[in-house]
Amino acid sequence: MVVNLLKLSVGVESVEHLQQIQDGRRAAARERSEPPVARHLTRSTPRRAEEVLAGGSIYWVIRGVIQARQRVIGLESATSPEGLPRCVIVLGEPLVRTVPRHCRPFQGWRYLRPEDAPPDLGSGEVIAETMPPEMLAELKELGLI
Repeated sequence: MVVNLLKLSVGVESVEHLQQIQDGRRAAARERSEPPVARHLTRSTPRRAEEVLAGGSIYWVIRGVIQARQRVIGLESATSPEGLPRCVIVLGEPLVRTVPRHCRPFQGWRYLRPEDAPPDLGSGEVIAETMPPEMLAELKELGLI
């Protein structure tokens, strides 16, 4: 069974901003002669790691709205500068926009079943790409689109 992760993207203003941050981290990795992959450091390792690695994605909550996802391609052990254990979530490309959906704040990450995950935003949904995600999510909740 596949399971996804749901994670708040704190301090990120938009999907484009998240992409810029990840591009910068990839460039920095190249400069250090490391593989140029996006990584996200988190405090705990998912207990359902096998299910996440079986094709799961991380769904990013940006400004209170699930707006994008990325494939999880690996989980690695790491240590913080203070010597505490951490988990590195290795992310694939591309960053895929999803149909926006409101999400309440939470700490850490949560598991997200595939049937509960928002669908990817199709290329035919041009209006959705030009509309603010918060507005789009509200219109969808009201059943207007």
